[in-house]
Amino acid sequence: MTLRKLATAALAFVLASASSFAQEKIIVVNEGNWQSDNGRLSYFEDGKIVSNEWFREKNGYKIGDTPNDIIQINDDLIALSINWSNIIQYIRPDGTAVAATEDVPNNRKLCSDGKYVYISSYGHECLVNGQMETFERGYVAKVDLSTFKVIKAVEVGYEPEGIALYKGHLFVANTGGYAFNEPHEYEHTVDVIDAESMKIVRSVETETINLYGKMSQVGQYLCINSPGDYYDVQGATLIFDCQAVLDGKADADCFVKLEYAATYNCPTPDGKFLAIGSRFSYYTNEYTFNYVTIDPAEVMEYNGTSGVYDELPGTVLEDLKKMEMPYGIYVNPYTGYIYATDAGNFAAAGALLQWTPEGKYVGKWKIYINPGHFLALPPDGHFGGVEDIVAGPMEADPDPNAPMFNLQGIRISRPIPGQLYIRNGRKFIATNR
Repeated sequence: MTLRKLATAALAFVLASASSFAQEKIIVVNEGNWQSDNGRLSYFEDGKIVSNEWFREKNGYKIGDTPNDIIQINDDLIALSINWSNIIQYIRPDGTAVAATEDVPNNRKLCSDGKYVYISSYGHECLVNGQMETFERGYVAKVDLSTFKVIKAVEVGYEPEGIALYKGHLFVANTGGYAFNEPHEYEHTVDVIDAESMKIVRSVETETINLYGKMSQVGQYLCINSPGDYYDVQGATLIFDCQAVLDGKADADCFVKLEYAATYNCPTPDGKFLAIGSRFSYYTNEYTFNYVTIDPAEVMEYNGTSGVYDELPGTVLEDLKKMEMPYGIYVNPYTGYIYATDAGNFAAAGALLQWTPEGKYVGKWKIYINPGHFLALPPDGHFGGVEDIVAGPMEADPDPNAPMFNLQGIRISRPIPGQLYIRNGRKFIATNR
């Protein structure tokens, strides 16, 4: 058996093991059409679409224009960035609205530590503690979840996108995505921010332009997409090592550039990334696609010469290639079930597809326009969280029978050796599977 087949089989085995108590509760964010105020939430549960207007049915009004990210914060709170409506909308897991933050215009991506939400923004102004602050480029805002108000903000690069939290630091990918019509060049840095003080402590030069879109995180590793400039600079993927940055390693030793696109990417329960890459060229007006599984630890260890596999579980790869326009990919972190969306022609209703953890095709459901983002709700209703971590040195696994969570607060069943986890509010490093 080839190494690629072994890697695919291992992924399928791990995902299958996670699915013993499968109960699928998936929120799909449909972006709608920009400036059309027709964003929607679809809710899928155990083999059927419960609603394609879930937010409106629960609350009596529309969610807004071009929603483009969703995260769960704790058992009771979910946040969505509604980009063109200039709000962060907070809902309960049952879909009912709780509050909204309206002080972060042109908001993009989200992350949270359970007490605060951090938001990247293309905008140039932000209401911070009741006072308007202005920025030449883009910024990251920090929202206090006890008030839903912005308490701090810091300028980063032009048009920042992906944002992730690791060991008290925010990692922000800058795009410069408006370079085609504004007087600035594409960005090519990842800014590192101390989350408590909201001060930039480092800016990592990647020499890779336009770090655009949602980036996935597995422990210390990030998967960051670069679509290039759509002309002469080809799309690429960065595997980025946050720990290397905090250890003070040279910029070039903190990431590996892969000659694949990762336009839509997601983590898997066994610590890898699945990626659908689309490269668009204005020369040909055509897309070219790649479909890969990436092992970030292997990529970093071998400087990109190993760790990328062009096989996915079961029939997933074959089925993805039949899509008209892939628009998202996701693995339920609680059950291992695999999902993808097809945007079709971008103007009519898209589709949600589902596979078992082994990659067996389950079915296809009609949802809404431009379905691009996913959130799985925990089957037992318990999201966990990281707010109660006890400070101090790492220690042995405190109780192997207690529930275990990763640093994003997601409950998991199979730890990755060498990665940091939480049990009973204490940190530990896994030593075996």
